[in-house]
Amino acid sequence: MTTSTMSTCALEPTKIRCIASDEAAIFTDIYCEDTNIVIWQRTLSSSLQQTVNHFLSANSKFQTSMTVTPQSAFSSIDKLLSRSACHSELSENIAELVDMFCCLFDLKRAGLRLTALDRAMCPKFHVDQVPCRLVTTYQGIATEWLPHNTVDRTKLGRGSQGLSDSQSGLYQNKSDIHQLNSGDVGLLKGERWEGNENAGLVHRSPSVSPDECRLLLTLDFIN
Repeated sequence: MTTSTMSTCALEPTKIRCIASDEAAIFTDIYCEDTNIVIWQRTLSSSLQQTVNHFLSANSKFQTSMTVTPQSAFSSIDKLLSRSACHSELSENIAELVDMFCCLFDLKRAGLRLTALDRAMCPKFHVDQVPCRLVTTYQGIATEWLPHNTVDRTKLGRGSQGLSDSQSGLYQNKSDIHQLNSGDVGLLKGERWEGNENAGLVHRSPSVSPDECRLLLTLDFIN
């Protein structure tokens, strides 16, 4: 039995906070009005880490996008990954997340993307125009994000006037940047969550070193 360890970011007047725990049950806290990121701080088994490493060694350019249901997720993913040795453990893990995501939000299906990355996919801080997105990095450096109270949202997108995030004034200090750990599962509340307008989590893909490869999974709502 694992012991739950919960941490909550310091509340600011805006009351937009992050909640983290080593228990998956923390996901239900995404429904709290004053929360825009929930993190399940999980540790991947050594066998799953080895499976992912072997998969990336043979599939460094892999990417796929599909619509899945809780019932179809395992077979769809397992068929796609069948060329990799010991792929079933990864398929089972992804299918479990699909089931959790759909159950949490009462969805019949979800949009799934699984991508091997050797560069930053979204290198500038941004918000997602979605209700909520699940993200997890199975290997490599993971997603970076900014607490709501540290962001000057006028500097997002075109507001940066072409300057880098560090130059635009989007945030003041490098220490403002938080980061998920490899294996963590984050629920990132977006701009289209009802009542969360102008409070979607600001995040970006991390820089990847030349000899590094990431495996990123995202799940989205399907209308």
